[in-house]
Amino acid sequence: MKKVLLSLTVVFLLSSCVSKKEYAALEANHQKTKEELLAVKTNLTKCLIDKEKNQSLSTAYKSKISDLESTVKTLQQDKKKTLEFVDNLTVLTKGANDNIKETLIQLSKKDQYIKYIRKAMTKKDSLNLAVAFHLKKELKEGLDDEDIEINVEKTVVFISISDKLLFKSGSYSVTEKAYKVLEKVATVINGQPNMDVMIEGHTDSKTIKNDVLQDNWDLSAKRATSITRILQHRFKVAPSRLIAAGRSSYVPLAANDTPANRAKNRRTKIIIMPRLDQFFNLLEEKAD
Repeated sequence: MKKVLLSLTVVFLLSSCVSKKEYAALEANHQKTKEELLAVKTNLTKCLIDKEKNQSLSTAYKSKISDLESTVKTLQQDKKKTLEFVDNLTVLTKGANDNIKETLIQLSKKDQYIKYIRKAMTKKDSLNLAVAFHLKKELKEGLDDEDIEINVEKTVVFISISDKLLFKSGSYSVTEKAYKVLEKVATVINGQPNMDVMIEGHTDSKTIKNDVLQDNWDLSAKRATSITRILQHRFKVAPSRLIAAGRSSYVPLAANDTPANRAKNRRTKIIIMPRLDQFFNLLEEKAD
């Protein structure tokens, strides 16, 4: 800056007494000085930027070195622990032997428990087969096979009765013919007082709605309740054993695409099943 001011002063003092040629030379020298000054400022700025960048890199490298040193320290500690663990594995202590023996004993008990469960379930299956046999015998006379279907699945007896035997179309009022069927079913149910009975109402997919019924849910539930009441009041089945359930059209046996298939789906299921609380209590007593 001092050099620039000096040049300007000299130019001002001598401008009145110098020739045009000399003045032009001074002017050119002044311009060159300005350019040199700009270059110096540019280099200074670049140096400052490089310095700041180098400081940032230095800080980052220091941090990375610190992390690596920490990682090395952790690995050294892990290596030490691993060596100690390997040393411990070379000796099988008495406590470890005792734990292995206890585990084998527990596995043996578990195996016995599983065998007992299978035995108990087989006993229940045999009982249900007997129930199904007597039921088929009771229902044999006067009924077509297509109207009543009896199945035994695992520990449960399923009796599926077509709605044409029990109800009028779109109604939950029981027909006279239904009482004969239900009387025979009740005979078998009362012969197995330790088993519960679920009555399920099923409909086809055609929606029903009138002054009495809101929808298919309503119809299926009311049909199940009608059968439940008859079993209780007319045939003396203990009400504590009865469960009424409506399933609407959501558990079909066939696609609701033909009249024949819709007829299959309109049914009432009577399910005779073991009381699960007694069944599991029995298993728990033996497990101890």
